[in-house]
Parts: sequence; structure tokens; C-alpha cells
Amino acid sequence: MSAALLVLNIGSSTIKFALYPQEGRGVIARGRIEDVGHEPALIISEGGDALEGARPPHDKPQIRDLTIWLLETLAARFKDRQITGIGHRVVHGGPDFAEPLLVTSEILDALDRLTPLAPQHQPHNLAGIRAAQELWPGIPQVACFDTAFHHARPRLSKLFALPRALSDEGILRYGFHGLSYAHIARLLPAAFDAETAAGKVIVAHLGSGVSLCGMEGGRSVSTTMGFTALDGVMMGTRCGQIDPGVLIHLMREKGLDADGLETLLGKQSGLLGVSGISNDMRALSASDAPQAGEAIALFAASIVHHIGALAADLGGLDALVFTAGIGEHDAPLRLRVMQGLAWLGLAPDEAANAANGPIISRTGSRIAAAVIPTDEEAEIRDSLRALI
Repeated sequence: MSAALLVLNIGSSTIKFALYPQEGRGVIARGRIEDVGHEPALIISEGGDALEGARPPHDKPQIRDLTIWLLETLAARFKDRQITGIGHRVVHGGPDFAEPLLVTSEILDALDRLTPLAPQHQPHNLAGIRAAQELWPGIPQVACFDTAFHHARPRLSKLFALPRALSDEGILRYGFHGLSYAHIARLLPAAFDAETAAGKVIVAHLGSGVSLCGMEGGRSVSTTMGFTALDGVMMGTRCGQIDPGVLIHLMREKGLDADGLETLLGKQSGLLGVSGISNDMRALSASDAPQAGEAIALFAASIVHHIGALAADLGGLDALVFTAGIGEHDAPLRLRVMQGLAWLGLAPDEAANAANGPIISRTGSRIAAAVIPTDEEAEIRDSLRALI
């Protein structure tokens, strides 16, 4: 049997995975379990025999059950591979965990204590680690943190204007999508000339979750998500930036408690809430309903607004990168954003943009723009190789 590494990227609605050789290039298999929490189905999209829509043998399975089923399925389908390490995306590393690390019982307990900082994500991430420990107790596991890429940002970019005691307790702007940003940062020199790649770059991670990161020299300077993954740009079902007074109003006038606010802001807002139709940009783009058009316009305006703020934090802008599902595939949305940045000197190449790039700005544009696919699983794989 030849050695292989497994990467798990467990979210609230999707479990993504990739199986890699322990050494060398390429991927053995890649896929996902979709519709977690409802009618989960396993898809193997790359490597081995294609698999489309296999259902787990459980009624209303939890993350633990789905993870064990996935691991057993992969072991059965790839009998010639011996898994020697498992890497996990863990959304929150808090103020202390700034590098990938091997999971121990003490580390797992410490990560569990961070659950209040990411209640919609951290429990799923840790359930996957525990499920793998239960099934394969001897295999080393590595945790890679979405917050780590932003850890070395300047202190001022982490602070809220709250009493100092609260920041000392960990109420800070942490930032997220760090695995995606770390991967893109490594690809910048291949996408742009050396001066631009090392300059002031904003990366727009546009998926069901959305954030932007302002980088200089490939390092995070400023980012839009804050204490939680609710802040910043409007998203599929999350509100993004909101006046705190709205929350006080909803509590007083609508009787919402913390759980009600969490559901409203995280699962019923954003594109879904504004349109009343869908959180999927494809569905909204295909709709003639005025509410769909308004949701898309508000989404684009939110992205442009936050790019402007990050450009101010950076003290200028040399390049803009679009990545993640919407960023990589939604040409009309990208064009709308670029047109909103004409004041910065960004001149889009409409034909190149329609073809998904990679360079989607015109020759001579003051701001370069590109589409660069992200690969969080590959980033986790590299950390796993380095640690086991």
C-alpha cells in the first residue's frame, strides 16, 4: 500500500475532502458531502470512479456520523492507499494559535473553549477531528486555522472601540478565510509582475461566505471579517456590516433574544434575506424579480465599499484578485465591481473577464485585476506534510 494524506474541510452545510499522495504532486480523489443537515449526498468529483449522490446509511446523520461514513467509504474505495495523516480546517484559533499544529487532547480541549467565538463553525470542525480519532485513533491529525493568516496584523487593525478589558479577554477583530488567503498569497508572484505581487493587493474571497483581505508583501494588513464571520461584506445568508443599534432595536421592539438574532443575522439575511428568493447568485441572476436585482446590486455595492476601505488601510492599491466560487465564476458580478472601482484607475478587460481571466484588467490599467482559483485543501495538505 502507498501512503496518502486526507484533508477534511468541514462546514455547516458541506464537508469537502481531498486525498493526496504523501509525497509528490497531484490528487488521488476530491469531492464533498453536500446538503449536510438535510439530505446529505456524497460526490467524488475527481480521482477514481466518479460517484454522484451516494446517501449515508443513517437517518438525519450528524457531522460525526457523516465523517465516519466518509472515511469508511474512502478506505473501501482506495484499498491500495494507507492514510498516514489527516489535516483539518479549523475556523477559529483564537488569540493564541497562529500556526498549524498536531492535535492532542489538550489542544482539542483548548479549541473547544473557542466555540463561543465561532458557534456556527467550530463545533463542526472539532466533530470531524473527534470522529477521525474514534475510527482511526493512531493516525496523526493536524489543525490549520482560518484566523492564523491574519494573526500578525497591526494591533490597531484588531481593536474595537470598546473598553480595554474586553480586548484583553479576546474580543478582537480576528479575520477569517485565512487558508484561502494564504494560498492566494503564494500564487501572486505567478499571476503578476514581481513589483505588483509584492505590493498592495486586495483579495476578494467571494463564496457563500464573503470577506476581503488587504495584503502587502503577501501578508495580511487588514480584513473585513472581525470577531465573527458575520461582519464585513454582505453574504449569501449573513448580513455583513450592520449598525449595532439595529440589534438593540430588534431586541426591544421584536423581542429577539441572542439565539433569534444569531439565526436572523447568520441564516436569514444577506442575498437570501434581501431577495426573498435564494442565497445562490446563479438563481438570482436568472430571476426577473426586482428583489433579485436589488440583492445583487446591494452585494456588489457592499464589495466596492469595503474595497475602498481596505485601499485606504493599505494606502493605495496595486492589484485586485477575485477568488472562491462566486469570485472565480461570476463574470457579470466581477465586471460590476470593477466598474465601481474606475475611480481607482481599474480598467476592466470585458472579454478577458467573460472568459474568466486569469488577467481581467486592460493593459495600462493603473490597477491590475485577476481571477485566481483558491485551494484551501492544498494549503492544509502542505501543512500536514510539514508536521507529520
